[in-house]
Amino acid sequence: MVDILLIQPPMADYYRTAKRTIPYGLACIAAAASQKGFSVAILDAMATAKSRVVSPPDSLAHLGPFYGRADRSPMALFHHYRHFGYSLEHIGRQVKASGAFLVGIASLFTAYSDMALAVARTVKANLPGCTVVLGGHHPTALPETVLAEPSVDLVIRGEGETALPALAEALRAGASLDGVPGICYRHPDGSLTVNAPTLVAEPDRMPVPAFDLIRRKFYRRHGLDSLVVTAGRGCPLACSYCATSVHSWMGFRKRSVPAVLTEIRAASAGRRVGFIDFEDENLTMDRAWFLDLMAGIGDIFGDHRPELRAMNGLFPPSLDETVVRAMKTVGFTALNLSLGSADREQLRRFHRPDVRAAFDRALQYGRREGLSAVGYIIVGAPDQDPLTSVDDLLFLARRPVLAGVSVFYPAPGSVDYRLCNDLGLLPDTFAAMRATALPIEQRTSRTDSVTLLRLGRILNFIKALLAADIPVPPASLIDARVDPSLDRQALGRKLLAAFLNDGSIRGVDADGTVYRHRVSTRLCQHFLEGLQDGPVSAA
Repeated sequence: MVDILLIQPPMADYYRTAKRTIPYGLACIAAAASQKGFSVAILDAMATAKSRVVSPPDSLAHLGPFYGRADRSPMALFHHYRHFGYSLEHIGRQVKASGAFLVGIASLFTAYSDMALAVARTVKANLPGCTVVLGGHHPTALPETVLAEPSVDLVIRGEGETALPALAEALRAGASLDGVPGICYRHPDGSLTVNAPTLVAEPDRMPVPAFDLIRRKFYRRHGLDSLVVTAGRGCPLACSYCATSVHSWMGFRKRSVPAVLTEIRAASAGRRVGFIDFEDENLTMDRAWFLDLMAGIGDIFGDHRPELRAMNGLFPPSLDETVVRAMKTVGFTALNLSLGSADREQLRRFHRPDVRAAFDRALQYGRREGLSAVGYIIVGAPDQDPLTSVDDLLFLARRPVLAGVSVFYPAPGSVDYRLCNDLGLLPDTFAAMRATALPIEQRTSRTDSVTLLRLGRILNFIKALLAADIPVPPASLIDARVDPSLDRQALGRKLLAAFLNDGSIRGVDADGTVYRHRVSTRLCQHFLEGLQDGPVSAA
């Protein structure tokens, strides 16, 4: 029995990345509530390898022609839509056993908000006397839509470390909720009170996240612990597609280096940590601060340094030779570089600077230090020309970097979300506001977007062959069937040879039947023509 139960819901999609689902935010809130004397538990519905194939919602029916057929090749995209995590029935039993008077549910991403609401209904059905509150980016951006669900009693907008303990104190005392920062609620007449998002006033004074409440064993990699750390909040850039830019309610705030190091030291005490992911939107923007952080991490781990990553992307102009060398020394093995686009007109629409020269310098520094690299581009945004997206892929083709193709999705709170709304481009349901749903159908069609995803896979397969000193196969025809016992690389080489011959992207069924994917012939031909203009570089 506990006072407060915090829940990370399960999710449904075509894939998940387990190392990015560690419930760090809930651990931060749990520590703050525990400091106020409340007993807290975290129910992490994602801390299980369980998954099952389920039917996608009707709002994703348009994906059938793109993902509906399985593909054994190394260039495959998605096929099965799955429920990842514990069932709602299991969650209901755990909620009932908790006896909590306050249940907080994380709703971070709009595309998965339907699952958060389903969890809210499950909570109310199994523990009807509790108060259900939702927090996270989705209820912060769209509180009215969340409060339309009868099973949701309250919404907290903004950062929950201060708000949720204050809410728990008010509920326990039977006091007014008006003094709870960021609180939103319904009145008996159906009207709403919606407060501005709340910010943690002094992030350095927050307690160390309650890592002991996380099922850390599940998140181990190669037998070693994994950590997620957020050293700062928000971003100093103003990218149009981002909901946490400098112009958002969040602003940009860094924690002090000693505070971040204290957290990492506490999370690592008595454990062998093998992986740390910094989930900051822009980790390296303050050079002196970042170098101090790297030095401190080196002191903590000594010769047993974990692999470090910054998977949200690094801003290339912030990476000089000294910074990259420090990253390598402390444990970074790869540079996740945010390019956005190599096209100046598209960069203007994205409100992003042209970082191509800095991108090349960062690759040069990383190559000297033996770091691999991924360069991220965005495709399928409003008014984005798909041919320039192919050119972005060709830009990456000439450089020692893998291509990370991110399909644009409208993030509530961003400039581009408002643009999509004004242009009538928003999907009909929240569930379709995800990259895998190919959400925007405009200048870049859905067929164009999925083609760009597949071309990115083809490009990376070519780069992988070159890195392994395996020659790229010459263009050739392919039979209607291939030997199903061939390994994935051999299958890939056959399909690549056929693509180089006629520009058609193919897949292979389990029985060896070869078939054509639905793609844009125009984009494939533009890509093939571009490959003739210069050699592809191994990553």
